[in-house]
Amino acid sequence: MWFNKPWPRFKGVWLSASFRGKIAAAKSGSEYPIQELKVATMNFHEYQAKELFASYGIPVPAGMVARTPDEAVLAAQGLGGDMWVVKAQVHAGGRGKAGGVKLVDTLAELRAESKRMLNMKISTYQTGGLELPVDSVLIAEATDIKSELYLSALVDRVNCCVTFMGSAAGGVDIEQVAVTEPDKIVTVQVDNTAGIQAYQCRQIGFGMGLSTRHVKQLTGIMTSIYRLFMDKDLSLLEVNPLIIDGADNLIALDAKINMDDNAMFRHPDLAAMRDEAQEDPTEVAASRHGLNYVTLDGDIACMVNGAGLAMATMDVVKLNGGEPANFLDVGGGTNAERVKEAFKLILSSDRITAILVNIFGGIVRCDLISEGIIGAVKEVGVKVPVIVRLEGTRVDKGRQLLADSGLAIIAASDLNDAAKKVVAAAASNGQVNGMSEVVQ
Repeated sequence: MWFNKPWPRFKGVWLSASFRGKIAAAKSGSEYPIQELKVATMNFHEYQAKELFASYGIPVPAGMVARTPDEAVLAAQGLGGDMWVVKAQVHAGGRGKAGGVKLVDTLAELRAESKRMLNMKISTYQTGGLELPVDSVLIAEATDIKSELYLSALVDRVNCCVTFMGSAAGGVDIEQVAVTEPDKIVTVQVDNTAGIQAYQCRQIGFGMGLSTRHVKQLTGIMTSIYRLFMDKDLSLLEVNPLIIDGADNLIALDAKINMDDNAMFRHPDLAAMRDEAQEDPTEVAASRHGLNYVTLDGDIACMVNGAGLAMATMDVVKLNGGEPANFLDVGGGTNAERVKEAFKLILSSDRITAILVNIFGGIVRCDLISEGIIGAVKEVGVKVPVIVRLEGTRVDKGRQLLADSGLAIIAASDLNDAAKKVVAAAASNGQVNGMSEVVQ
């Protein structure tokens, strides 16, 4: 598709799309070996983001997406000129350092670079150890760069509004700027009723040291960004860099947008842009079963109902010397089938040495959860220790079902007891009371 053509809290850091969360992470660090705990968002490729930008009148360089070297050459020929940029399309920053962005000046070189990128996987500081496949490249016209700026809009959960952030220090990791040179970042909070105002755009523009001409252009860009942000239920929109080009105009050289996936039902056109190949396979599978799952780097799997209780559970496991392998919230109204699927997800990793199930039976009854646990252990064939802590409605019945199951399920009296037992089980390399497999 063408665009811009005349023819047309726990001790770790819970990071949302919020830039404030990124600053907190950079300042305080995280006790958990995690890449980024995410709220429910859908990410977009750069070319998709730029298509949306162009549809709202936000200036971007002309470009075209290609999925084969031949398509890349055709795209360059269609763009014209004698110099192009080949950009690997993955859901991560830092592509340039990973070899995913190249400037070329011949069609032969463009073909070679496209072929190389389309056969590579990219791992950067933002991929959390995952290697993301490159299935497409963006061929864009080369642009003269006089200056690089930073601009973003995000959901500010502290002030309950959309906040714009700008900086004259563009083209670099803005998180580092926030830590080392916070005075270079200018922010404005947008009133939810009035929307973005021209004086706020001027505040950002002059705060970045722009001329009157460029501030006028920035006002138009920010107004369009706000409209796009609200129309599409976005959670983050980032332009890094926003450049002043050779013609002395502001251009969005790069584009990143995240969307709140709770709003996907209102935007089937955007939902169709989802690229599951760029996501953790386990997290994709979890979403299909209504489970909230985030992969971590430890070896103790946690299955909990309720996000707050899940975070508290990981805290206590960590406090007792263990390393959580995942965040898994099966939901307040979970059932036996969902518990079974959760076990399957947990055991898809060969790093798991023990499982901690921590359920508070409020909406759901503990006896029903126990039946689900028993059924899952039998069907899935769990071969690591399973420690279960139950509290709430019909807890005595639930505990009795587990005790009478004949399975090697270890009961815990409270959360601290459960954490100690699961850490001990994991430390013994999955051997608890001589158990090396499920006892039935």
